[in-house]
Amino acid sequence: MTGPVLAVDQGTSGTKALVVCPERGVLGTGFAAVRPRHLPGGLVEVDPEALYASVLEAGRAALAEAGEAVVAMGLANQGETVLAWDPATGRPLTDALVWQDRRAETVCAGLADRAEELRQLTGLPLDPYFAAPKMAWIRRHLTREGVVTTSDAWLVHRLTGAFVTDAATAGRTQLLDLDGAHWSARALEAYGLLGERLPELADNAQTVGTTRAFGPEIPLTGLIVDQQAALLAQRVTGPGGAKCTYGTGAFLLAHTGGAPRRGDSGLVSCVAWRLAGDTGYCLDGQVYTAASAVRWLTDLGVISSAADLDPVGGAVPDSGGVTFVPALAGLAAPWWRGDLRGSLTGLGLDTGPGHLVRALCEGLAAQVTELARAAATDLGAPLDTLRVDGGLTRSALLMQTQADLLQRPVEVSALPDATALGAAALARLGADPALSVAEALPDWKPAAVYEPRIPADLATERLAGFRTAVAALLGS
Repeated sequence: MTGPVLAVDQGTSGTKALVVCPERGVLGTGFAAVRPRHLPGGLVEVDPEALYASVLEAGRAALAEAGEAVVAMGLANQGETVLAWDPATGRPLTDALVWQDRRAETVCAGLADRAEELRQLTGLPLDPYFAAPKMAWIRRHLTREGVVTTSDAWLVHRLTGAFVTDAATAGRTQLLDLDGAHWSARALEAYGLLGERLPELADNAQTVGTTRAFGPEIPLTGLIVDQQAALLAQRVTGPGGAKCTYGTGAFLLAHTGGAPRRGDSGLVSCVAWRLAGDTGYCLDGQVYTAASAVRWLTDLGVISSAADLDPVGGAVPDSGGVTFVPALAGLAAPWWRGDLRGSLTGLGLDTGPGHLVRALCEGLAAQVTELARAAATDLGAPLDTLRVDGGLTRSALLMQTQADLLQRPVEVSALPDATALGAAALARLGADPALSVAEALPDWKPAAVYEPRIPADLATERLAGFRTAVAALLGS
């Protein structure tokens, strides 16, 4: 089956939609903003109806611009955002708890003695970032009615009436048996969720239903969690490579092949995708604040927008001794201390905006470097290269800093919307199972390659300074 497909990336701060043709590329685009509420105490929530409305708005805009019929649709989702809803009517019963929300820390604290059991079983550490703690919190504090699922299952139900989630998104819940890629009774029991009606687990490329939400009937044939969609679009389909997406947070994924790797480096082991019944796995590391940290600097008036990173940071030769640990929503992998706050040290009367910008770029790049090193340790071999995508890759200062600290080439994707393009590839695969994965993927070439410009000993020195600052936080 040939023809354009509609790909929708429902993200944290907005929904992006593309109409993608295998021969002619992107024919139409649409975007609709989403505005989560950040509340005291680390609470982050969003109106589910706003998520669905954004899918419709972005999708309709992309289809209108393309002016052509599509043969299938793919949907990428946020991963760990959850809500309770009525399966009979599709009506939300709660707000959606966004992946950044920390209110389920109490649930995790009560399961501390089962943390290692759950990690071995599901590949995920015990942390309120994941879906299961939020699901349990909703059941304990908000409602026992309806079903409680990740946001994708609700969106799919609203679009098609089906009750499904994909294997990769299920792997973000801490309710999936990692080795068997099926729901785990032991994990459900641990969270007090035994007896819950859970979505059917679908392959990432298969027909799950049809939708008329955009006008004509469109089969929904691709489902995926956002970071795995980007991994696929970056053509990292086997061990040795990794990608990092610099969005609201920064997310590094390294493919591990057909078997999960459970290392001791603090990374998450999860499903990359399941295609035609075959499961591929990846290691996953998170930085909770990337573009959101840049937005924080903007809100303080240090810069006026992310476009200022290069001119303001480029006005000074270095960070002037300033070290920034941008843990503004806690430290994720490999430390898993979501309770910690960020730190800004080494300030002086001579510290200017450029020093703060450079310190932020170094702090972000250092965290990603720690993730890449952890992945290499768990894989038993260094990563060849790092392929990167996301809005912050437009900053040459950040990308050069990343290459310097990593001491590896950083290849910036020429694909500005890797997540949506990954969803598009899966939609094509689901609509035409005769295609190979390689045939379904977009051509890949870097828009830029950043090579390290500083010697290894200077990179080691800068990383050591960052680690010292992190150690001070961990000991506080």
